[in-house]
Parts: sequence; C-alpha cells; structure tokens
Amino acid sequence: MAATTDIFAGFIPLTDSAILVAARECGFAEEERIALSLIRETSWANIRDRIAIGHFQAAHMLAPMPIAAALGLTPLSQAVLAPMALGLGGNAVTVSLALFDEMQAVNPVDMLDPASSGAALRELVRQRRDTGRPRLRFGVVHPHSGHNFELRYWLASSGIRPDEDVEIVIAPPPFMPDVLAAGRVDGYCVGEPWNSVAVASGAGRIATVKSAIWNSSPEKVLGVHADWAGRNPEALARLIRALYRAAQWCSTRENHAALAHILARPDYLDQPASLVIKAIDGSILGGRGARSGIAFFEPFAGAATFPWQSHALWFYSQMVRWGQVAHTPANAEAARLCFRPDIYRAALTPLGGALPGANAKVEGALKQPSPVGATAGSLVLAADGFFDGAVFDPDRLDDYIATQMPLRTPSA
Repeated sequence: MAATTDIFAGFIPLTDSAILVAARECGFAEEERIALSLIRETSWANIRDRIAIGHFQAAHMLAPMPIAAALGLTPLSQAVLAPMALGLGGNAVTVSLALFDEMQAVNPVDMLDPASSGAALRELVRQRRDTGRPRLRFGVVHPHSGHNFELRYWLASSGIRPDEDVEIVIAPPPFMPDVLAAGRVDGYCVGEPWNSVAVASGAGRIATVKSAIWNSSPEKVLGVHADWAGRNPEALARLIRALYRAAQWCSTRENHAALAHILARPDYLDQPASLVIKAIDGSILGGRGARSGIAFFEPFAGAATFPWQSHALWFYSQMVRWGQVAHTPANAEAARLCFRPDIYRAALTPLGGALPGANAKVEGALKQPSPVGATAGSLVLAADGFFDGAVFDPDRLDDYIATQMPLRTPSA
C-alpha cells in the first residue's frame, strides 16, 4: 500500500469549492491516502502565483487560468494542468438597487432571463451615452476568468460593447458586495455566496445567472502544478478519485444541508448556511424574487467534473476575441492540451463509472438532456445552450473566432 501523500491546495471562499472541502471533511481524501490541507486565499492572483512557485500542489482554480499560463499571459507562467473540472455553473450577475430599478423601468421582467435583462441594460447604456452620463462599471474577479468572459459574452450578445460602452474592473470575490454597497461598481459577476450576500444586505439584486447565459458551462477546475503531476501520477490519480466521490456526495440532495453547514464554517466561507445553501439547492432569487428554472450549480451529474477540451478552446476563443492573445495554431493547441481528459479517465476507470468517450463536443448543440457515448454504462449530458442560440464547434475554431470579432463594432 502506498504511503499517505501530503497535498496542499489553495481555494477561494466560494460555494464551488465544495468538492475540495467535502473531500477533506467527509473523509474521501483520507480514504485515498491523501492528507489534504486546504489553504484559504482572498484573490485569484494569489492562487495563481502560489501554485506557480510551488506553495500549492493543487488548487481550486479559474478554468481559463491554466490556459493563460500556457500562453505566457501570467507573471510566472508555470505550467498548470486541469485534469478535472470542479462542477458546472455557479456564477451570477448582481446589480445595484439603483441600476436594477432603472432596468425594471425599461423592461419589467424578472425571470433571470439574460436576453430581457440584456435588452434593458442596452437601453440604459444608450441613454447614458446620449446624455453624457458616466459609463456603467462592472466588476469581475480576474481578467482570465469565466466571469470576465461570460459577462462580456452577455453584454456583446445584447449589443453592448464591453470595452467601450461600460467599464470592467477587477476585485476579489469576497469584496464584491462591499464594493457594490460603496458605489464603486454598478454591478458584478461573481460566484456564490457573494451574490446572495449582496441581496441579503440590501445592496443589490441578481439580474441573471451563468447557467442562463450558457447552460451547463464550465467554471472552476482542479489546477495542478505540472511538474508535481509528472513526478506523482499515482498520487494525482488518488486525488482525482477522492474528488470524484466527493462530487457525488455533494450532488445528493440529502447531503445539501450538511454541505451548506460545512461550507458556512469560519475556515471556509464564513457566511450563514442559509445563504450558502441557495447555490447548492438552486434557490437563487432574481431581482423581485423569481427563481431560475435552470440548475444553478451542478457538481457531478452530466459529466460535470470532466475536463472537456472544447471548454478550454472556448475560453481560448474569448481570449482571442477580447485581445488577450493572438490566434495561432500553436496557441490553440497549447490551450487545448491544458485540459487533460486522459489523466481523468486513467484515474477513474478503476471505479467503473460512465465517463465520456470523446475529449471534446460541440458546445451549445444540446437543447435537452441527451445520451452520449461513454466508456462504460450510460451517460446523459444536460442541455448546454447559449442564450443567444450560438453554437461553438471546436473543429471550426477559426470560423467561430472570425464571426465573433465583428461584434466589437459600435452598438446601436
């Protein structure tokens, strides 16, 4: 029997750190002979830098961050692998009470619908521009984040130019409610519980959610120091198995209350369990109390932990779209290879579960839950549509990038 392996993993206080937390607190890591130490950080830049210099062997990480490292977009650019995703969805867009009231005056719809809320926001942006008022300011957690790219995608698909019509600034997730309450931003895109915290404090209202902008979309990954992974493949496999079993536990409804209370503890999220559970059980509230009909955060079902290379390439396409990197075949390949379904399958095949047989898929093509090819048993993927009806085919990456670039032209 292999000796116990010490693994230090960084995390940000977010509900979607649940799989890592459950692996430690519910004994799944211990059963795989992993001594898992979780270190809470405040900012994603700290996570990025501490894994690069070797303080962490693994981390709860923004999905685009390993791609940015591979493309030389980070200060230290240490190679980081993503052999596992940490669930789907989990973010929302929250706006100030004043902005929400303005949006309601333009379009009084409260279904967390990105098309309706985007149309209202576009009209307000036009009014501000025509009357010489300051641009609206939105916060995101990091330039290389799903938050940045999904906010920009929503804005652009609504006819709003993210770099001209509004201002986008960076703030750590736990600071977002205070930044909004202080009037430093008009809205933000962040993971839970920091949307529900703003709602509970009276500082903001939720306008839309990530899973409505792009259903079943990627958010966080298990980021692993590439050198450590190369030296410790067997330990990495044990870690993946522990996290996979933790994800199953997190997805079971009977465990939701217990999970919320674990995450609520001071050493994790340090927020009331009554707020934490909203993302877990899908009870996220829209501006006037409507609940989303779409799953908010999914930790396991529908291959939620599989590192689809099409997800990596979509994030890469957005990096190109918004001027972070040039599009070249070499850059696209570097982005694709950050996500490692081969490591995932090798680790989990002994468990006998149904794993995707392909490494990539056409994103946005599934309008309803659909069976797909699996290594064993049967596997059903959830609907994965974009709110604007677009489809991303990773085999037609050049065409997709070309069609998106004109969307940076002036808005009406």
